[in-house]
Amino acid sequence: MQCAQQQALQKEFKMLNMKAGEFITAYFARTMTVVNKMRSNGAKNLTNLTIIEKIIRSMTFKFDYVVCSIEESKDLDVISIDELQSSLVVHEQRMNAHIVKEHALKVTTGESSGW
Repeated sequence: MQCAQQQALQKEFKMLNMKAGEFITAYFARTMTVVNKMRSNGAKNLTNLTIIEKIIRSMTFKFDYVVCSIEESKDLDVISIDELQSSLVVHEQRMNAHIVKEHALKVTTGESSGW
């Protein structure tokens, strides 16, 4: 029974991808839920590096430039999952702030989209 459950969890981990419009914190929570279940079922080869690589490979395209920056500026062998999450959340907040500013500017200038 445990072997089948472990295989199901491994498949779920492999299939994990960030959904369009999903927040970083929600994606990390989903990922870590699967990771914790796998570890509690005896997964020994699930290192932090494996988890970090999975996360950065499965981000949505709008985070591509952030992922490239993180890969080039940080040693993925030493960065923690919390550090990765914090870095991505900061970038997400900056992107969302720019969207809000653009929307406010369009409203104040009377610009409308699609009319």
